[in-house]
Amino acid sequence: MKTWRQTPVPQLPGTGGPVRLYDSRLQDTVEIPAAPEQSMYVCGITPYDATHLGHASTYVAFDLLNRVWRDAGSTVAYVQNTTDVDDPLLERADATGVDWRTLAHQQIDLFQSDMEALRVLAPDHYIGAVESIPWIVPEVEKLLDAGLAYQLAGAEGEPDGDIYYDVTEATRRADSEEAWRLGHVSHLTVAEMIEVFGDRGGDPERPGKHSPLDPILWREARLGEPHWDGGTLGPGRPGWHIECTVIARRFLPAPFTVQGGGSDLAFPHHEMGAGHAWSMDHTPLAKHFAHTGMVGLDGEKMSKSRGNLVLVSKLRAAGVDPAAIRVAILSNHYRSDWEWTQDLLDASVRRLADWRAAVVRALPGSGEPLLAELRTALADDLDAPRALAAVDKWAQDSAAGDSAAGGQASAHDGGLVTAALDALLGVAL
Repeated sequence: MKTWRQTPVPQLPGTGGPVRLYDSRLQDTVEIPAAPEQSMYVCGITPYDATHLGHASTYVAFDLLNRVWRDAGSTVAYVQNTTDVDDPLLERADATGVDWRTLAHQQIDLFQSDMEALRVLAPDHYIGAVESIPWIVPEVEKLLDAGLAYQLAGAEGEPDGDIYYDVTEATRRADSEEAWRLGHVSHLTVAEMIEVFGDRGGDPERPGKHSPLDPILWREARLGEPHWDGGTLGPGRPGWHIECTVIARRFLPAPFTVQGGGSDLAFPHHEMGAGHAWSMDHTPLAKHFAHTGMVGLDGEKMSKSRGNLVLVSKLRAAGVDPAAIRVAILSNHYRSDWEWTQDLLDASVRRLADWRAAVVRALPGSGEPLLAELRTALADDLDAPRALAAVDKWAQDSAAGDSAAGGQASAHDGGLVTAALDALLGVAL
């Protein structure tokens, strides 16, 4: 599948250093060593509705990591999926009378235009679930052959061909420190997992499963649903978690450097994806797992299911500068839960205006110290609020110095600051 247009990144003098990142699996902040190559997988959208601020916050956060790595001289392999066939998409298509393929195509186009507007660097590979089916089928067949998956005998009115991953058996076979076992990524108890599993794409109450937490790998074709040739699995379509695991394994090293996504993906999505990967070849899915906080509106998590969405496309259509949207997102640390408000957006518009005004009156010699501050802040667990505060201070000093010096300013330093904000923060002045 075609990705969006790549945003050019200015070259800055010098290079950044290693980044310290909070690893959700290790429950600690760790230093990711500088390396010639880094790799990242960030889980994409199910394209049945437009990009909301919760989505945007996640992709902007991992865009910072991408930029910090590039500034350190690394080549970054970045992969993202889009789940272009899934129950929510089919349900929305049915409710609106739009063909599911048309709906997916429309929403993917809108998502990509939002990402371009927000200056999120494009992934090297943007892969849909549908195109990954020929790669998924043999992996599910291998899990069946290994005794790590099973075919569920359907209850009355249900097909007999659904195939599930056996989390109990996979956990039983864990034979080393790095081996996956249930809870390896999320650190939730079984009771906690069961409580949220049903709300996050699982079916804990389905009769006949070996464990309530077993996730589906292959859904046998139902009447009226799209389906594909599954080889020995029979006609059907893949489950959600196996999709990302197979795509990551195909396009990235094993293990790749960072698995990213929202905190609501830690379980079950990243938990099960890590289990699938280990069961496939006894190699961890990723070296590190990083998760963003949730974005709220009116006291509740912003989500498609609740319908309490602030859409990036609607803000853009109303004339909001995408750079101001990005600044508003960066005003909050990526791991924090935060609330979208009109006051936050208004403050971000003013902040951006102050920065733009300061560029033309930059004090001589002020650019390099600010660049160093930005690099230091972002290397410390992507501390964007600290970076933005440094830009605020630079802008204030420039305004005060400009008045005191009678209008003396440095075009060189203004240009360096402009390039630094673009390259590191993704903010165009």
